[in-house]
Amino acid sequence: MTSRFLRVLMVSALVLALVPSLAMGADSFFKGKTIRFVVGFSPGGGFDTYTRFIARHFSKHVPGNPRTVVQNRTGAGSMIAANYIYNRARPDGLTVGNWIGPLVLQHVLGKKGIKFDGRKFNWLGVPSTDDNTCALTKASGINNVKEWLNSKRPIKIGATGPGSTTDDVPKLIKAATDLPMQIIEGYGGTAIIRVAAEKGEIDGGCWAWQSIKPTWRQGIESGNVKPVLQVGPAKHADLQDVGVAFDLVKDDRGKQLLQVAADVYRGLSRPYSLPPGTPADRVKTLQKAFMATMNDPELKAEAKKAKLELNPNDGNWVTKKMSGLYSMDGATLSLLKEVLLPKK
Repeated sequence: MTSRFLRVLMVSALVLALVPSLAMGADSFFKGKTIRFVVGFSPGGGFDTYTRFIARHFSKHVPGNPRTVVQNRTGAGSMIAANYIYNRARPDGLTVGNWIGPLVLQHVLGKKGIKFDGRKFNWLGVPSTDDNTCALTKASGINNVKEWLNSKRPIKIGATGPGSTTDDVPKLIKAATDLPMQIIEGYGGTAIIRVAAEKGEIDGGCWAWQSIKPTWRQGIESGNVKPVLQVGPAKHADLQDVGVAFDLVKDDRGKQLLQVAADVYRGLSRPYSLPPGTPADRVKTLQKAFMATMNDPELKAEAKKAKLELNPNDGNWVTKKMSGLYSMDGATLSLLKEVLLPKK
């Protein structure tokens, strides 16, 4: 009896000793570690600006207060970064990807080179919705939508690559309206597009006003850069005098294309993701930390000062929206493929 009692006592003591460490789980894992944010676009652009801004506040909301670093892995409209997160990054919760979400739509459409399934990422959330806007330089000679419609030449719009807002949104606008436009791909990010526009290499670009406003502030305030078109259908509070692409559509086909631009490229543009296979407890911890960061009073104060808009949605919201892209009806997919992935 004494021997069996001692064995039971020893087992009970061992279980009690393990309970605290099991309960800590993800909480203890992050202590002393470094979380790496991998951005799919060049330094100085909107994705990079938002991520560095978030990374500065993220650590205090993760148990163990790990360090954070930001790395830029550019190329192919952030597809290189997305493929890296999905296939090569260790699924340990220490690598967070920030690449353009509509690449998932490109996967649905069958774009070559995409080596991921958008339904298998673990999504942390998005910091803001995007009001996509075309901004042109003063040197372009275009000050409003009417002047653009009447332009004798196609307006040169800088873009990164298929799947990105800078590329797909102008393609959708061009297909839906009569605006003369030439889309020039291959730029590494919006920071490089801005430089090219200021040099006169192109006339401007189309991407989120939430990114244009803080990163191209000097050009806008000096009058050398001007927003001339927003996708819509509703106007942004800052852009009440700026034309809306929805008002220029030629037919129902055009309305359908711009509706996709409004839906997909507005809410899903800048999500944060973890690789497939990341332990569920760490995913949950980082999802919670992301939303806590978005609601951090210090972050909000800094955002207001930097003119960065915050309108976050959580990881569950992103997961549902991304999964929904895989159930689009065939007619819509065919139309999008025709515009976004034309046969050469």
